[in-house]
Amino acid sequence: MAERYPGYDVLAKRHTPSWNAQTRRVVDERLAMPREPRFFSPAEFRTLEAITTRITPQPSHRPPIPVASLIDDKLMRHRHDGYRAASMPKDGEAWKLGLRALDAETQRLCRCLFHLLDPARQDEVLRHVEAGDAHSVEWGGMPSQTFFRQRLLTDVVRAYWSHPTAWSEIGWGGPASPRGYVRMGYDRRDPWEALEARGDDQDAVRQENRHVG
Repeated sequence: MAERYPGYDVLAKRHTPSWNAQTRRVVDERLAMPREPRFFSPAEFRTLEAITTRITPQPSHRPPIPVASLIDDKLMRHRHDGYRAASMPKDGEAWKLGLRALDAETQRLCRCLFHLLDPARQDEVLRHVEAGDAHSVEWGGMPSQTFFRQRLLTDVVRAYWSHPTAWSEIGWGGPASPRGYVRMGYDRRDPWEALEARGDDQDAVRQENRHVG
């Protein structure tokens, strides 16, 4: 498959005017993210990893973005959105409750733990949760549909796109500090932004993107 931004690596901006010390510090923290769970139990983390694989499947040509670890780190640091639905407990409690309930739901439907299912059956279980058709007592009154849409899906997708590897794939330069973005109109780009490949110009674009800073 052709790359959309061939040759572009957002980390090449590290020592250019595009990034300041604060940006470098935040990016370094994400790249050094511990892979072992610190908030979740090992069993909860296995379930979470299996979920993230289904929600944000990743290509095989690069190391995967540690989506589950990013969520674990966020909860361990008590970094929350600052709001939630009235039917939902606090973020960390909602995640722990939801993961245990999802495994219980899987046992009810498939007589197996979620992470041991094949991908097609995992998708089937997630569709039940998304539709609100999950009735195990382990949900404890938390609506499965709300958990799926406002916690599971939201946190997984945000974690994926918070990682520099994902930024490179969409040609994003990272936080707009200190350089910022000037040419904001449609189909315009600043010289320090990645060039998108169109048609058969992959090689030429790759050469230019290697010098974007």
